[in-house]
Amino acid sequence: MTAETVKQQLLAFGNPEKAKHATYFFKTGKGQYGEGDRFIGCTVPESRSVAKANKNLSFEELKKLLSDEYHECRFCALIILGEQFKKADIATRQKIFDFYLANTHGINNWDLVDVSAYTIAGEWLLDKDRSVLYQLAESENLWEQRIAVVSTMAFIRKNDLADVLKLSEKFLTHRHDLMHKACGWMLREAGKRDEKTLTGFLDKHYLNMPRTMLRYAIERLSPHQRKFYMRK
Repeated sequence: MTAETVKQQLLAFGNPEKAKHATYFFKTGKGQYGEGDRFIGCTVPESRSVAKANKNLSFEELKKLLSDEYHECRFCALIILGEQFKKADIATRQKIFDFYLANTHGINNWDLVDVSAYTIAGEWLLDKDRSVLYQLAESENLWEQRIAVVSTMAFIRKNDLADVLKLSEKFLTHRHDLMHKACGWMLREAGKRDEKTLTGFLDKHYLNMPRTMLRYAIERLSPHQRKFYMRK
């Protein structure tokens, strides 16, 4: 199994029309967040099937995929890495986590973050010091900031909500809509576990929250509650 084998398998699924659509969907134009990214045009299920067929790929080969020009190669690498993490022992999980953080240059769009951050970084940090997330939050790299927030999904699923509140508060003034969406999404998930915690956060911040973050956060609340928080 090699990175080139994976790439050729993905290229076999290539669809020029889908690739063209992806360039618009993932904002690859000049000055946009995905500027310059290239696409093969294969679907997520197709990429997952390739990942499954190459699940034992080495770090060396995964690193090549994470540096590849094609988005789907990087996506496939992250799927493989996440599956390896699930089945790994503690020592190997540590290595996978370290490898993940050492290769964030290849985790450079929202779908790449969302498919890997909580399944690798979040899961690893469940019972460990989480200061690394706050270091990522201080990064000037949008995707590392998003990794910090989306990683909290793993904690939220264990009813551990402190970090998502802290990080969402930190990013209240963030300039990018993608961070507003990420924080709002995680806040919504937190609200599913503990609505009072969510409404407590909203009561404190809703007047100053970016509208996108607020709309995402309140999606699962009652119509009356949504109307209340959107009245500003």
